[in-house]
Amino acid sequence: MRAEQRPPAEGTDRPGTRAAYPLVRVYRTSPYQLPLVGVAGRSGLPPELVSRFVALGLVDAERDARGLLWFRPSAPSALARVQRLRTGLGLNYAAIGVVLDLLDRIERLETALRRSERAAKEPPPWT
Repeated sequence: MRAEQRPPAEGTDRPGTRAAYPLVRVYRTSPYQLPLVGVAGRSGLPPELVSRFVALGLVDAERDARGLLWFRPSAPSALARVQRLRTGLGLNYAAIGVVLDLLDRIERLETALRRSERAAKEPPPWT
């Protein structure tokens, strides 16, 4: 009696062996984890307005293969920032984009300045 040759089981490299576990789907992890409806609900804004902010480049989002928008967990606070600039200062959306870019640049410069000040206070490693 001869052993029957089977094609390799899916997910294995050796002929005649079976996969011990079913195939597992692996999803790409991403910082973009909140759906449009969730972000809109958390920020108190209509989803259409949130989509408009994405189209204008005021809030970062990523589209998946189905075309759905996904946001970072920090998106509701970014949306609140846009709304404060809009209502508090009466800025149009183009001006808000400029202000947000400048605020981000200021934040990066302040971080670099703090690092350099900390490095200047520390004694050199060779002493």
